[in-house]
Amino acid sequence: MSGLLALLDDVAAIAKVAAASIDDIAGAAAKAGAKAAGVVIDDAAVTPKYVHGFEAKRELPIIYRIAKGSLKNKLIILLPALLALDSFLPQVITPLLMFGGAYLCFEGAEKVYHALVPHKDHAVEADFDTKDPARLEEEKVAGAIKTDFILSAEIMTISLAAIPDSGFWMDAITLAIVGAMITVAVYGAVALIVKMDDIGLHMAANRKTAAARAFGRGLVTAMPKLMSFLSTVGTLAMLWVGGNIITHGLDVLGVHEPYGTIHHWAVAAGQAIPQASGLVEWAVTAACDGVIGLALGLLLIPIATRIIIPVYAAITGTKKAAH
Repeated sequence: MSGLLALLDDVAAIAKVAAASIDDIAGAAAKAGAKAAGVVIDDAAVTPKYVHGFEAKRELPIIYRIAKGSLKNKLIILLPALLALDSFLPQVITPLLMFGGAYLCFEGAEKVYHALVPHKDHAVEADFDTKDPARLEEEKVAGAIKTDFILSAEIMTISLAAIPDSGFWMDAITLAIVGAMITVAVYGAVALIVKMDDIGLHMAANRKTAAARAFGRGLVTAMPKLMSFLSTVGTLAMLWVGGNIITHGLDVLGVHEPYGTIHHWAVAAGQAIPQASGLVEWAVTAACDGVIGLALGLLLIPIATRIIIPVYAAITGTKKAAH
């Protein structure tokens, strides 16, 4: 009996450790996911464009294929690669983060530039006029997965940097949870957004009550505005996240400005409005990081479009993307 009681005590102790580990993983995953929120918003805002122009019945299958590719990017390619780097070359994590941050600044600034200097892009219309729909779908899915790889790399790297040092397997499990949860959340939201107008049309045409029909028409009317809002939020998120990655990375590498000044301004602003100090500090930091991200991105536009992209196109034999 005493042996059985000792065994039960051991099992209980193991259960407590396991429960504590689960709590630690959940807490780390939540913290890591919050740190990557800006890139997640952009991911959700970018993806719907890849199903634009296809028949309604193909929208969800396309999103599902992109989501599977995203999971592969995160769990099969990026997770082991990042853990290996973190174990053997941890000093490259910050430069990699900064490289990804610079890319986010470039993407965000390019969207701002095209909004201020608009031009009509005939690429999508030409694609649907000249290509077989099945082949076009393959190309769009492949393009979406490539774009997702870049965003997923940022999400996973930011998440890894946000996880407290707790051992290889704990980091691996936490990263896997973060990657899976973010993928489900992003592409679930994208699927809902893409089908919302169809839901609205169905309600407007088939519901018996006037209120339900009016709600359906409201959904249809609201969707373009929602997509525009998501695009704007995604652009802002890229700029402030990219700018923050750059300033924080410089601070980690020993260059303490402008990170130090921004932090000082944010704390001073928060102290001036103590009732909402946390929100004010975040807003000041995000605004300053966003300005830095926009400035850096604008500087990178001619470098990327006139040097990097043409050189890459020449090396790979692909056509230069239209901007």
